[in-house]
Amino acid sequence: MKGTIVALDTIEGRKAAALIVDGVLQDFLCDPPADAPPMPGAILAARGGRPAKGTGGTFVDLGGPRGFLRGGGGVPGRMLAVQVSGVAEPGKAVPVTAAPVHKGRHIVLTPGRPGVNVSRAIRGHAERARLQQAGEAALGGRVAGLILRSAAEGLPAEALAGEIAALAAEAEAVAAGLAGAVPGTVLLAAADAHARAARDWPAVDTDAAPGAFARHGVDAALGAARDPVWKLPGGAWMAVEPTRALVAVDVNTGGDFTPAAGLKALLAAMSDLPRALRIKGLGGQIVIDPARLAKADRRRAEVAAKRAFRDDPVQTAVVGWTPLGHLELNRQRDRWPLATQGG
Repeated sequence: MKGTIVALDTIEGRKAAALIVDGVLQDFLCDPPADAPPMPGAILAARGGRPAKGTGGTFVDLGGPRGFLRGGGGVPGRMLAVQVSGVAEPGKAVPVTAAPVHKGRHIVLTPGRPGVNVSRAIRGHAERARLQQAGEAALGGRVAGLILRSAAEGLPAEALAGEIAALAAEAEAVAAGLAGAVPGTVLLAAADAHARAARDWPAVDTDAAPGAFARHGVDAALGAARDPVWKLPGGAWMAVEPTRALVAVDVNTGGDFTPAAGLKALLAAMSDLPRALRIKGLGGQIVIDPARLAKADRRRAEVAAKRAFRDDPVQTAVVGWTPLGHLELNRQRDRWPLATQGG
């Protein structure tokens, strides 16, 4: 089926969303179980702790699970608002930041951090200048900044001002809620899968009727994605397998063991790896073990990886090659892993 569709459904009673382009599953979101740690985007009340030696950060009290705040942790014993910045690994503290943001479809509001920045995806000089001016005007005297997302292109100034006002009110409610709160109080809940899809994915046809996943082949695609083996063009494949320490990606040519075949398989893997990681819900340290590859081809493969992840919505850094010939990435954990989901 040609075109882009957002399918909204549930998995074991939890909201889930799928982005399908030309009949191929491109992205998948699902709410975690009710007993899961707080999800990225949630803003919680925390009690500041003392710096933890050797960690580069501070453990803060979230009323149950500990939070880990990289860098300064505020004044020990004093309450502060923190935002969950990633999915907590089993047995580890919840990663948080003391600089919460409020994300809308067109803008991101940054309380206490002035400045208006326009997405680099918006290239027209006149449009960038218009958005910059409209954003500054809409902020008024608020001590806050804006990041204008690519979706803001062409947005009327009145609509921009309305979204800024709504997010500013949300930020004010968080600040007011902190007064008298105890550690772990949810000051702002994380957006659920349906809300995230509406906020972050293209404004296209949406199918929210019962059975949407089955109707668009999402159930079958998720079943295939649970298999570690991810097929690539030309008979090549990669095995994507998470461990407690990292995600291992083993790239294979499928029978042709020449360096040329190794490069071809690795380039194909780099092209499709962002999609595989999104659907599988994997992040953290990613270690890629290529098939036979000449050292002279490493630079080409690294450039291909950077190009592939440049437009990926999940923040990913291509770190580089290890002495053993592995390519390392560092990726934000922004969603619950597919392997832990039901269905």
